[in-house]
Amino acid sequence: MSPSNARTVARNVFSKVPEITLYFWVIKVLCTTVGETFADLLDTNFDLGLSNLTLIMGSLLIVALFFQFRAKRYVPSLYWLAVVLISVVGTLITDNLTDNLGVELAMTTGVFAVALAISFAAWYRSEGTLSIHSIFTARREAFYWVAILFTFALGTAAGDLAAESLALGYLTSAVIFAALIAGIALAHKYLKLDAVVAFWFAYIVTRPLGASLGDFLAQSPDDGGLGIGTVGTSIVFLSAILATVIYLTMSKKDIIKLPQD
Repeated sequence: MSPSNARTVARNVFSKVPEITLYFWVIKVLCTTVGETFADLLDTNFDLGLSNLTLIMGSLLIVALFFQFRAKRYVPSLYWLAVVLISVVGTLITDNLTDNLGVELAMTTGVFAVALAISFAAWYRSEGTLSIHSIFTARREAFYWVAILFTFALGTAAGDLAAESLALGYLTSAVIFAALIAGIALAHKYLKLDAVVAFWFAYIVTRPLGASLGDFLAQSPDDGGLGIGTVGTSIVFLSAILATVIYLTMSKKDIIKLPQD
């Protein structure tokens, strides 16, 4: 076996993330949507305050990541549990800054964009790649989850900025972000946009898409939503996530396949 094939086999055996398929993007949007609605549900129905909620959900995230790091390879239930929790935590962090500290959404969007850029720069300088198919060491996985956290916090701020501060509305914002994702996909297919660059741009934009979609479904008609509520929306999306994770666990359709020698 050639050195390049050996590296490929090692990467696949120890890969800690799923293959990028349609299933990945479907469940990613589900997670980003429920991150918005579930965070709002917790804040509305439990008199704990945003700061306490952030600490509680952050602690749960740390526990989930502990088991995710201990796993030897990608496990759908562990991985997507961490994504759901990091989605909720990212939402709560942004809400803390805007609601508790009074930081404007334009500022939080800019700060998290810079933080994400710095995390990408540090990751690339350390590892020489930002490809998620290279996540087979603890250090690379650490860079990966830090970047994921910033994408969720950034996406929450950007989604709220578009829908609320710029008064575009939740549905219009969702359509705009969906169009951006479509544009990224077309640029990758027809304009040869680098696959890694295309992936991360799409990953970032799915967060404000999910935030806008979640608010559109949950908020009252007076606020520009459908009025389903945070409870109903969260139950539907969490159920869809659970069903998809069970399917992926059984079918293994998002497992990176070993090359055939």
